[in-house]
Parts: sequence; C-alpha cells; structure tokens
Amino acid sequence: MFLTYLLRELSNRRKQTVVIAAGMALAIALVIVVSGVAAGVRNAQSSVLESVYGVGTDVTITQTAEPGADGGGPGQQFAFGSGDGTTTDDGSTEVAQSTLSAARGTATFASSALATVEGVDGVSAATATLSLENSSFSGTLPDFSQGAGGAGTDGTTGDGTGTGTDGTDGTDSGSQPAPPTGGADGAGGSAFDVDQFSVTGLDPSAAAVGPLTSASLVDGRTLTADDAGADVVVLDQTYATSAELAVGDTLAIGGTDFTVVGIVASTSSDAATASDAYVPLDTAQALSGLTDQISDVYVTAASASGVDALKTDLQAALPDATVSTQSDLASSVSGSLTTASDLIGKLGTWLSVIVLAAAFLIAILFTVAGVSRRTREFGTLKAIGWSNARITRQVAGESLVQGLVGGVVGVAAGLVGLLVVNLVAPTLSAAATTTAAGPGGAAGGPGAATDAGGAAAAGGGGFGQQLATATTDVVLHAPVTISVVLLAVGLAVVGGLLAGAVGGWRASRLRPAEALRSVA
Repeated sequence: MFLTYLLRELSNRRKQTVVIAAGMALAIALVIVVSGVAAGVRNAQSSVLESVYGVGTDVTITQTAEPGADGGGPGQQFAFGSGDGTTTDDGSTEVAQSTLSAARGTATFASSALATVEGVDGVSAATATLSLENSSFSGTLPDFSQGAGGAGTDGTTGDGTGTGTDGTDGTDSGSQPAPPTGGADGAGGSAFDVDQFSVTGLDPSAAAVGPLTSASLVDGRTLTADDAGADVVVLDQTYATSAELAVGDTLAIGGTDFTVVGIVASTSSDAATASDAYVPLDTAQALSGLTDQISDVYVTAASASGVDALKTDLQAALPDATVSTQSDLASSVSGSLTTASDLIGKLGTWLSVIVLAAAFLIAILFTVAGVSRRTREFGTLKAIGWSNARITRQVAGESLVQGLVGGVVGVAAGLVGLLVVNLVAPTLSAAATTTAAGPGGAAGGPGAATDAGGAAAAGGGGFGQQLATATTDVVLHAPVTISVVLLAVGLAVVGGLLAGAVGGWRASRLRPAEALRSVA
C-alpha cells in the first residue's frame, strides 16, 4: 500500500519531482567535481614537493643557519699557496682544487638528533641525511712577476724613480709596469672554470624513508648496507646525462674518485630528483670534515592523522630545530597550481555550500507547496482513519525518493564532469624557490668575476648564496573516490529527509474539517 501510493503520487506530480531531483542533482554533481579537482590539486602539490625537496615523508627536520655560527655552511672557499699549481712554459700557473662542504645557508647539527627523533611516540621511521655542495675549481693564473718593472721609453729599466724622456723625475712620464704575460689568451688574461653539483649523504640501509623514496632505479643498483664507508655514488639521471656519466664510470667528489654504481630518476612529474649525487652518509661526513653532523632528518608518521601532533612533539624534543610538514612546505609552491588551490579552497567550497543550501531550500519549498495543494487529499485520509504519523511517513517517503533520484543523477553527472576534466588534462605550472650556495663569494677572491687582466671586476658577484627556482609542469588528474560518492549520496538522502520532515509536519497539522470546507 505504501509503495503503491508513493509511486502513484510521484507520477502524478512529475513536474515537482523533476524540479526537486534536478536541483539536488546539480548540487551533488558540483560537490563531486569540486572534491575531485581539489584532491587532484593536493596530489599535484605533493608531487611538486617530492620533486623539489625529495620529500617522500611526512615531516622534515632541519636547523636554521646563523651567519658566522659554527655548523652553518660557509660555502665553498678555495685557497692556493705559493707552491700550489703547475707552472707552464709561458710563466702562467695552472691551478685546480675540489671542495666538498655544506652549502651556504645550510646548517648542520649533531647526528644524535636522529636517536632523539626515533624515541618520539608516533614515529614510524626516520633517517638522517647530509646535504653538501661539491665545487671543482680550475684556472690559469698569469705570470705577475713580469709586472715588477718594465723598460722605459729611454731604454732604461723603469723602477718608478727613473728618468723619463725629458730627464725629469719618472713619476710623471717615466716607465710603467708591463702587463703580466701568459694566461689563457696569451696576453695576461685569466680563465677560471667552476663546476658545481649537489651531493647528499644518506644511510644506505634506509630504503623506506628519505630522498630516494621518490626515485626509481634506471640502471645499476642503489646503495646497500654493505656500501657504508665505500667510495660509491648513485647519480640522478638528469645530471648523469648532462655530465655524460654511466654506471662504472668515476666521478671526483671532494678530490676523491667515486665509482658510479647506479642511476635513478624521479617518479614524480619533475625529471630531477632531490640531489645530483647520493653517497653513503659516513663517507660524506668524513670527506667533508663534518664528522657526526647531519643537515636533515626525514620522518614518517605512524598515522597520517597524527602528523600535526607528531610535529608538536618533535618541536618539543628538538627546540632548536625547524620541524616542517608537507603542508608547511607547500607555502613555497607558487604558480598556477597555487592559483587553482586557492580557487578550489575558497570559491569552490563556498559555491558547493551555497548550491547545496539552495537545493535543500527548493526541495523544502516545493514539498510544502505540494502539501498545501493536497489539503483535501490529506484531510480525506485523516477522515478515513490515517494517523498523523502515517501521513508524515508518506510525505517523507516521497521526498526521500525524490532526493535519491537527484542523488543518482548527480553522481552520474559528477562522474561525467570528472571524466571531462581528466580528458582535458589541464597543465598547471608550479615553482618552488630553494636556497643554493656556491664557493667563495668575496670580491677579488677565486669566486669573483675578473676582467681580462685578472683583476676583480667592479660589482663582480661571487659564487655565494643564490636562489634556485625549480619549475615543474603538472598535469591535473581528478581522482574518483568512493568516500566522495558516498558523501554525495548521503547529502541527497539528508536533503530528501529534511524536505520530507518539513512537508510531513505541515501535512500532519491539517484537519478533516479543512477537507470538507475545500469540497464545499
């Protein structure tokens, strides 16, 4: 009886059913599309963070570098003694040097912090790394001894006090020092070449957490526990290609030859991994002179929902350290990806709420209006013995079916919308700025720009701290999740029940006498 009466009333009031179901379907479809695109943006943002920071973890721990403080990377500096280099036939000197040290702006701290981190509740796995910069400097210095004195115009040797062509004191028009000879251009010039690449020292036995969790093996092998203390290196594919290196070749790091045992590539949308080269942590510490020092700790939380609480506990355990989650690092990501994230986070959410509220309001108004038009019907039903509860259930059932129909149509429309987004596959650009450093930096030092005569050029910048911007293009993919579909269906049910409750309450207040008056 209930279902028969319900189906008959829905078919007799098709216009009302269509309007209510269409409004509900529009709201549900919008919720599904916005939720799917928002999930896609979050996944894209995580992909950018992994490619830029090499973070396949929940929390990273670093320490802020203080200018001039111990433990902060001073940058690579080159110092040459009087006996360094090789003298060529033309009197110039060829010099070369390779250094491995913490980059400027990078602070190192005691490796005992790793044990502290592992002792914090909620930590599933943790590993320490040491971020370094390798700089190889090579150049040709001219023969400056030729500049001690030169021949004057009168054929005498100019010493700064000789006579000029007019016999007067040579300070006015006497002899001038001759420019140094030798050099790369044969006229006293100098040629400097600096090659830099990043090196990360990591625990070769830690495979579940750390920078290499976002990389896949392309050739050779990765580092293993047996590589501790060995001079072996795994290269990023992009750097290996540019340097023309392959498995089995050697790479000089800090003046020591390392054997290339593997090549890895990023599994994210970016082509590069977090570093150009990966070596065993203890080897990196010994070679750079940073014994028992680390620069980063990567942490995986035991529960994804406990990341914020874990961050608080880690900050309490290491008060001098900087504890960052991926959400914190996401603030450095800019570009159209951030624009999309802000748009979805603000406009999309509010638009979904407004449309849902409008759909619920339309359902309630149409249901109440329908009840008002059915005054004689409900009055007659009460006259023949229908209770208020039965009438309320009847109205609520009709509204619930209308909501479910709208929900089903809305889910279908939402899935079609996500399919369209994935077929279009919009490309978002993202940029993250990180701090890089190089050697020297002092004017006139090995890192300073030089003119043709080998002197420091005015305004010449050294190889000091720089801002390196990594740009990544991410193809947006909006995933479909069961939880979102269930949420959409649940909202449709809630909308139907809400409209049915209000309409049923209105119908239950009708009296049989009103039906008689309407008949008369």
